[in-house]
Amino acid sequence: MKNVAVIGAGTMGNGIAHVFAQFGYNVSLIDISQASLDKGIATITKNLDRQVAKESITEADKTATLNNLKTFTSMEEGVKNVELVVEAATENVDLKLKIFADLDQLTAPNVILATNTSSISITKIASVTSRPDKVIGMHFMNPVPVMKLVEIIRGYSTSDEVTNLIMETSRNLKKVPVEVNDYPGFVANRILMPMINEAIITLHEGVAGVEEIDTVMKLGMAHPMGPLQLADFIGLDVCLAIMEVLFEGFGNPKYAPCPLLVNMVTAGKKGVKSGEGFYSWTHGTKDLIVAPNFAKK
Repeated sequence: MKNVAVIGAGTMGNGIAHVFAQFGYNVSLIDISQASLDKGIATITKNLDRQVAKESITEADKTATLNNLKTFTSMEEGVKNVELVVEAATENVDLKLKIFADLDQLTAPNVILATNTSSISITKIASVTSRPDKVIGMHFMNPVPVMKLVEIIRGYSTSDEVTNLIMETSRNLKKVPVEVNDYPGFVANRILMPMINEAIITLHEGVAGVEEIDTVMKLGMAHPMGPLQLADFIGLDVCLAIMEVLFEGFGNPKYAPCPLLVNMVTAGKKGVKSGEGFYSWTHGTKDLIVAPNFAKK
């Protein structure tokens, strides 16, 4: 495979496009918004500049990577002549089902359709296509150019051939693929999100403050950042969406999202992307400032 389309130019989409383009793939980056595409390319360029400054790539590598990228606001135009599509749209099941139903009509029958979903059933997504054997999960970690792990999730009907090819493709990107089966949250978020949710419950019940909770987990458990800071980076809306998938999928009260998380997302406090979550991000990320009074709401 040499021709890849990436659906969505947001944080995950532009990161995935960056990595494929850096390793020699011809990449069509697709989004309904030209402004989002421009922002995505600007982010890729900035991240490439950072790699050049660290001497992990050369200026020639940067130029070659950017030359491997093309942008499209039309899905039909963007997926022409590709062998693989990686969907990285918002974590919304109805949106993803619509995208995959459209992709099934717009691409040749042999094209592999992958999704970067962090929790939604691959089997359910595959059910709206005529090629469930060629639908697979390719869950990259954020930031994509840095993080090595890719969860490769097999749906009920995903073929061995497709799974092996996507595992090999991930290795070509210098990633470490791990094959998992299709259960709510897969592995990464089935373990991570309940921990984050429990940290929010601990805050909500007044056991400790934001900095105290994060400090305990960083110093006591050797985590590179605390769960509340990590939730801000992931996006509190994304955390909530994943908890809802776990709660619906398993029907166990232990997966019920904390009311504080629900209220913060409802109030528009989504973390880094909105400028405020458990921390205030309006002054950048160097100095963490705990957001005021949210635990009392």
